[in-house]
Amino acid sequence: MSTYIIADLHLSEDEPAITAGFMHFIHQQAIHADSLYILGDFFNYWIGDDDQTELHQQVSGALKMLTDKGIPCYFIHGNRDFLIGKRYAKQCGMTILVQETLLELYGKRVLILHGDTLCIDDIAYQNYRKKVHTPWIQCLFLSLPLFIRRRIAQKMRKNSQYASSMKTESIMDVNPQAVVNALTHYQADWMIHGHTHRPAIHEVLINNKLCYRGVLGAWHHEGSAFVINEQGIELIFFPF
Repeated sequence: MSTYIIADLHLSEDEPAITAGFMHFIHQQAIHADSLYILGDFFNYWIGDDDQTELHQQVSGALKMLTDKGIPCYFIHGNRDFLIGKRYAKQCGMTILVQETLLELYGKRVLILHGDTLCIDDIAYQNYRKKVHTPWIQCLFLSLPLFIRRRIAQKMRKNSQYASSMKTESIMDVNPQAVVNALTHYQADWMIHGHTHRPAIHEVLINNKLCYRGVLGAWHHEGSAFVINEQGIELIFFPF
């Protein structure tokens, strides 16, 4: 048995192939797992738990099927779906975890997080993140009618895409010292995150101890996941 970790699916009605790939993953791989962890940007955007689209219900049904079979599902907010709340989590049967969560898996200490908090060189993004995580701003947004929230989200996505196109890749990547600080703070052997869409396993040497940073890929043309079991930790890719 294994634990699976995924992130950055960016599920949306505009990308039915990704949704189909996720459903295939649930029924062919996750169904045999010890547990499933989703590290944010599960959806392309989230405007509130009351937005009960066909896609959202399809996804919640798939996750609830897993949890009903005794396979726990856990979720960490991403930068696109940080408004997923208790109502939708209950609908899925999943548990929402704090932004940085330390796991003890098969004798390994694994720190999991979405990854955007490591990108501290992107000052503009960090300022934006601080604003949208302000409780009163979130409450104000969620009080708006759904159609207005949807327009705001679509406009914000366009603005974000433009802003990203104007930044260097190095600025949008993780800060090496932030990685070291987090691994040291949690005394973790591994860190696994998404967000940057640069799938790889990096070695990190800290006080003569070799640690590892695993990065998940975005589900653009294929799926990616970390598989953790007694044999080790592996980054895998699979077609939709």
